[in-house]
Amino acid sequence: MTYPHTRLRRARATAWSRALHRETILTPADLIWPVFVTDGEGVEEPIASLPGVSRWSVDLLVERAKEAVELGIPCLALFPNTQPERRSAKGEEALNPDNLMCRAIRAIREACGDSIGLLTDVALDPYTDHGQDGLIDAEGYVLNDDTVEALVGQALNQARAGADIIAPSDMMDGRIEAIRAALEAEGHINVQIMSYAAKYASAFYGPFRDAVGSRGLLKGDKKTYQMDPANTEEALREVELDLAEGADSVMVKPGLPYLDIVRRVKEAFEVPVFAYQVSGEYAMIEAAVAAGAGDRDALVLETLLAFKRAGCSGILTYHAVHAARLLNG
Repeated sequence: MTYPHTRLRRARATAWSRALHRETILTPADLIWPVFVTDGEGVEEPIASLPGVSRWSVDLLVERAKEAVELGIPCLALFPNTQPERRSAKGEEALNPDNLMCRAIRAIREACGDSIGLLTDVALDPYTDHGQDGLIDAEGYVLNDDTVEALVGQALNQARAGADIIAPSDMMDGRIEAIRAALEAEGHINVQIMSYAAKYASAFYGPFRDAVGSRGLLKGDKKTYQMDPANTEEALREVELDLAEGADSVMVKPGLPYLDIVRRVKEAFEVPVFAYQVSGEYAMIEAAVAAGAGDRDALVLETLLAFKRAGCSGILTYHAVHAARLLNG
């Protein structure tokens, strides 16, 4: 293969030829749209640190779900903005069958039927008054086994409401096995588990904490359970354990800074791998656009394509609606 017998630019010379030779394809079906639900009726609350993203009351969230269906987005990821008075040290609101999450699940299911999937976050941080993902001792250390017991109850609560995918984001040891056993025992055999298997203690989560109302609540940090950003082999061990315990798919979080982890996981296990383009990543793109440093359409599609190229089956992204409109032409 030598020049001029081989000219790789031949295949790039026209748009039709570039399309014909394209190795990676991105469609709206590759996207999961994270959305935030809040109390009230007719309520839309823009999130300052996430320009273009809002919290919606349940009735307006139903309209967003219908919009997603029309655009071909197959799944929503739901996150609640729990009111301060409903937060507690033990996060009991997570077990309330009439909490924001459960009301949103039921309303969307009634309006949309099975035309869209509902992925629900399992972790206690939207419900605790200390901002940690689990139960804590007197020193503030997150208690693994006690937290797992609470997470099982939370997962069952969401499954009973109609969740399609349970997504534990807490990073407790053993929680996948416990949740899977509980789902099976209660007959929720087709409820999937998408494990946040490789979730890093990242600096990119700040705007999300604004969105769910936990900014300023967190005492300490989450480094005793979320992963060290320096580690790769540990991520593979986490994934292996979660798959053995019953996860149907796994997630890497954050996204773009961890595409090497996505690729390693995909090559090692050949299972569905998802990535979360987290709030800080979204906000950085929007800041670049606002500063005139880049074109939103091009930046959004190129970054999402990078996830697919790395091996993702799908991407959680706040740009889902914008991307779907672009992809639908």
